[in-house]
Formats: sequence, structure tokens, C-alpha cells
Amino acid sequence: MSSPGLPTHLDGFPASDGIALGRVRRVDWRVPEAPRATVRRGARRRELDRLEEALRRARAELEEIKGRTEARLGTVEARIFDPQILMLEDPEVVEGTKRYISENRVTAARAFEWRMLELTELWARTSHTMVLDRLNDLHDVKLRVLGRLLGLPSPWDLEDAVDAVIVARDLTPSFVARLDPERASGLATDTGSRAAHWAILARSMEIPAVVGLGDVFDRTRDGQTIIVDGRSGHVVIDPGEVEAQRFEQRRTRISGWTRRVPEGVPAAAVTLDDAAVTLRANLDLPGEARRARELGAQGVGLFRTEFLAVGRRAGPGEEEQYRAYSAVAETFPSDAVLIRIFDLGGDKFPLFLRMPAEGNPFLGRRGVRVCRDEPGLFLTQLRAILRATVHGDVRVMVPLVNTTEELAAFRELLGAAKEQLQGEGVPFRDDVKVGAMIETPAAALAAAELAAASDFLSIGTNDLVQYALAVDRTNTGLAHLFDPFHPAVPRLVAQVAEAGRSAGIEVSACGEMAAQPAGAVLLAGLGVDSLSVAWPSLPEITNLIRGSRMRDMCEAAAAAVGASGSADLRRALERPLAGPPDQGLSSRDP
Repeated sequence: MSSPGLPTHLDGFPASDGIALGRVRRVDWRVPEAPRATVRRGARRRELDRLEEALRRARAELEEIKGRTEARLGTVEARIFDPQILMLEDPEVVEGTKRYISENRVTAARAFEWRMLELTELWARTSHTMVLDRLNDLHDVKLRVLGRLLGLPSPWDLEDAVDAVIVARDLTPSFVARLDPERASGLATDTGSRAAHWAILARSMEIPAVVGLGDVFDRTRDGQTIIVDGRSGHVVIDPGEVEAQRFEQRRTRISGWTRRVPEGVPAAAVTLDDAAVTLRANLDLPGEARRARELGAQGVGLFRTEFLAVGRRAGPGEEEQYRAYSAVAETFPSDAVLIRIFDLGGDKFPLFLRMPAEGNPFLGRRGVRVCRDEPGLFLTQLRAILRATVHGDVRVMVPLVNTTEELAAFRELLGAAKEQLQGEGVPFRDDVKVGAMIETPAAALAAAELAAASDFLSIGTNDLVQYALAVDRTNTGLAHLFDPFHPAVPRLVAQVAEAGRSAGIEVSACGEMAAQPAGAVLLAGLGVDSLSVAWPSLPEITNLIRGSRMRDMCEAAAAAVGASGSADLRRALERPLAGPPDQGLSSRDP
């Protein structure tokens, strides 16, 4: 636990944009151990009935939560609860528990606890990084069913909470879905990932969240002041008065920008010396498109499509995908919408794909490599994307490309999708643009060749930093080494930007780097044509661009490329950011 009165700074991973300043409310999910009791032979039927009743009531509760979530947030968000509902009907869960009751004559609670422990150990031992989400769903189910069997009070009662920042070892989708943003201002957890189901819900509800903090739960106590910066992944426990004021000022300023945007036509991102910077939005879900447009997005620079695949037992159909893609295209009928094909592998593994166990999935079967191995899955997706092109300027991004051969193979698959649609008389735009995502040092060094084979390039800064620095961006213990301002990063970006200029094609950047003031200055100054940021960041980055000179940003970027270390690089970027101190560059600054 942190020392009273002394600020404690923790770095984790941003999961939901925004800044929260409030009081700690710790939520402990631990369930007491089920009593070690046996039952008489004749009482086994009663325990089986109790199990069935607990499962039935748990299903009813989840269906209710799913219905409320659909009414509140939308169909896609509500589907997050499908894996849990399926678990309650899964023979692996249900029959295994019944067998323990019948063969070992233990109580329903004890049998269910045993089975959950077994499955937790089994899944954690045999799966990939994405198993964390499945385990999180399993834990949610365990809490719900055991709570019924043991007659426990609800652990998520927050009726008395006011401006609370929820601190926990981890969270569950059903807990977050029931939060009132007026009461819960932020979330901070020891573990978890940005792709966790509960984190997706937090983003939809616009509740700032930071995950992977390691030991924030043990370091805090109820009532402490805490700051959660969901953009930088930084958390401050017991901030000093000056530090708290700086965060509060920044939060107020951003909130003011956001409130002013819908009053009229969103202001274009044009610098003081009349250089225009295209600002697009990163989207996780189709429903975010409308809000992004309201906040001034000039299209979509990254539409992540994994929400359609992860956590499901069967691959998504063409019609469902078409509806999702066309909805976003119709929201931006005059602007580009860049759809990334399923970026599976790494930390995103759908249940319906039998992915082999890998020691390092981020270096394994991932991105375009999965596309090569699962042509049927991607052919369906490409048909849906092509059909959506009649609604706007829809473009296709291919993740983790290293070679022109990979792009050529992808274009062959795209050509097959076109032939099928043409044969069926289904309309689509034949001139759809295809771009390579530059996410590895190899791709950056081969950018000239990739540019010649692409209609545009998109720099995925999150992965580019990860692979350039050999730092797993999901590893909590290495968070301090994940530095987008390492001198190697701007040098790689500069090479990609130059390749795009020489080929006469657009170079865009997506990822968290573009949403940081220093990162936006660096990317724009290096000649990146379009910045794509998490949609809540649009007002801040728009105002940053409008208050800067492109000449200054270019000079700062040139100095950054020649910097000898991260500290020198950050100092080089300070001049264009001169002004309010809340646009700091280090992880300790908001």
C-alpha cells in the first residue's frame, strides 16, 4: 500500500480514453472457498437440482444484462455476454460439475468450484494471450453461480459511490455493464488488456480505464485520491495539490473542447501557417462512428474488425459484416474509411479458429499470415467489404505485411472475391484501394518496395514500437521500456513517409502515438499525411494542430530524427508544444 501523502506513480496500458480524478473504491472479487462438505447418497438429486437452478438463474441474469446493454449501448456491445451464456450451457462446464456431484457426493458449490479451477488451469496452460479474456468470462460465471449456491451478497453494489475510481485486480463485463458513469469516473486494474470484453464496454460508456498496473489494488485503500489517465496509461495515487490541479485543468480543457465541437461545423485541423493535417478516427465498434464524426473526424483511419470474430464459437457471416461496414461508410459518405481485415493472432484469438499453441504468438501466426492460412474466413470478409464500397470511399488495410509477395497473395484473394460478386450480379466498386500496414522494422526498411505495390501505407505505431524495441506491449513488467520516443522509431517513420512521397501515395499513422500531443507533432513533422486517433482524442489533437506551425513541427521532427536518446528527442519536441504545461511529454505528465 502506498504511503499516505506521498504520490505514487504507476504505468500500465491505456484501455479507455479520458482522464478521471476521484476517490478510490476497491472492488474485491474473491469468493470464499466452498465448504468441504459431502452429502448423503440420497441427497445427490437435491444438489443436482440446486446446480440447475443456479445455472438457470445465472442465465436469466446474463440475458437481462445483455438486454439492458443492447438498449443502452447497442447490439454489438450486448453480444459480449454471449460467451458467458454459452459457458452456462457448455457440457464441459455443466456435465463436469454434475459428475463431481454424482461420483464424489460433494455439494453443488464444491463441485462447481472444482470444475472452474480445473478449467482455469487447463485453459491457462494450453491457450494463448487471448485466453485471458476467456478466463475473465469464466471468472464472471464462477462468481455469479457460486454466489447463488453460497447465498452471497452481490460484490458489485455501488449505490453509495460518488465520483469513484474503481480499483480491482481485474473486472468483469457484467460489472462494467451495470456501472453508472455519473458514479464511476474511472477504472484501474492489476491485469487485463485493451481487448478485454469489459474494456470494450468501458470505451463505449466513455469511462477512462488503465489496465496492467501490476499491483494497484494492493497499493491503494478506499477513499484515497487517484488520477487515471486512460490515454497515456498513467495512474497517480495521492497526487500533490499542484499535480492534481494540472490534471484537472487538462481534463476541464479537453471537456470544454469536446462540448464546443457539436455547436457548429467541426474545425478543420489547419496549422497557423495554413498546412492542413487530415485527422481520422480509430474505431473498435460501428456505433462509435457517429460520435467520431461529431468530434470532427475526417473519416476513419482504422476500423478494427476483430469485434466480429473474437469470443465467438462460429465465424461471422457475410451479411452481419456487410451491415457493420456499410453503417460506418454511410456515416462518412464523403471521407475515406480504412477497414483493417481481421488482425488475428498475437492477443486476439477467436474460439472458432484452432490456432496452434505458440511460445510467442506476437512473432507467430498473425495478421496477413492467418489470412493466408484461412482463405475461407477472409474471402467472406472481403465480399462484405467490397459490397460496402458502394456506400463510400472504403479502403482495405492488410496487417503485418513484410513483403510484396504477401500483398500479391492478398490481392489474388481479393480478386477471387470480386469474381464471385460479379458472377452473382452484386454491385461493388472495382477500384477499391489496398494498403499495407507498416508494423515491423522489416516493413519500414522495405517501404519503397511496399509503396510500389500499395495504394497507400498505414503505419501501425503500436506494433512498430513493439517490434522495433523488442518489447511485448502487453507485458506489464516492461511497460517502462515501451517508448514511442526512442530515436529508432522516428527514423523508421521518416523512411516510410519518404517512400510514400516518392511513390505519390498517402501515408497515414494509426495507434496510440498519434493521440499523444508529442506524437502528433512528431508524425506530422515527419510528413505523415493523415493521423488517425482514438475518437475521444480528436478535440485535443485538432486544437493542438490549429495552435501549431507546420514549420516548427518539421524542424522539431528533424531534430528528433537526429537525437541521441529519448530525453534529447523529447526536448526537441518541446518547442512546438510550448504553452500550457499540460501537454507534457513524459509518462508522468498528463
